[in-house]
Amino acid sequence: MQETNYSDEESEVGVGPWPTDQPLPMGDCYDAALLREGDRRNVPDRFRYWSNAAITAQLDWELNPHPEDLSAPCLEIAVENIGHDFNIGSIIRTANGLGVRQVHILGRRRFNRRGAMVTDRYLHLQFHEVPAALATYAAEKALTIVGMDNLPGAENLESCELPRRCLMIFGEESSGITPATQEILDRLIQIAQYGSTRSLNVGHAAAISMWAWVRAYPRRLP
Repeated sequence: MQETNYSDEESEVGVGPWPTDQPLPMGDCYDAALLREGDRRNVPDRFRYWSNAAITAQLDWELNPHPEDLSAPCLEIAVENIGHDFNIGSIIRTANGLGVRQVHILGRRRFNRRGAMVTDRYLHLQFHEVPAALATYAAEKALTIVGMDNLPGAENLESCELPRRCLMIFGEESSGITPATQEILDRLIQIAQYGSTRSLNVGHAAAISMWAWVRAYPRRLP
């Protein structure tokens, strides 16, 4: 098994080849190419020299050990992909960092991955052509669909209680959540604005929203 997919981080990031004067570590989690060539990916030290697949499996086990338990806290996110919004990749990177294991792309399959900095390889992407398909998935997983947008009637994030099992939907930077997707929402929540701007950058808003859920339902650190 060989994986030599590195991030766009500078070459100084990470570690070099495994020292030749030391025995190679044992275990299926290790990637032969990374041990031989070095690991320059932007991953925590505990995952150095691990394959992408092994990292993904470990995070699944740590963050969602019982996926069949529909009473356990769960956060998944969905992003509408109508145009070519560069924020989608950034949102995925934040989702990865905050422990989200499932990210849904609603609309076009192709999207700008650059901002993800290859973090999309360590979580699970699902694609849905229409909002109804995403709604069916959410019902099967007992997820409350929450639209994060400053539309009329939205609750304020800072004063509301987020659902224990939550699917957050974010629209595109220019247009917000589309009318068709608004039809499948169970709740609508906004980040209150106090200055002269009407809205935050969607990537920043997504980070605040996901962090608010994690604060309400803290994760166990490894």
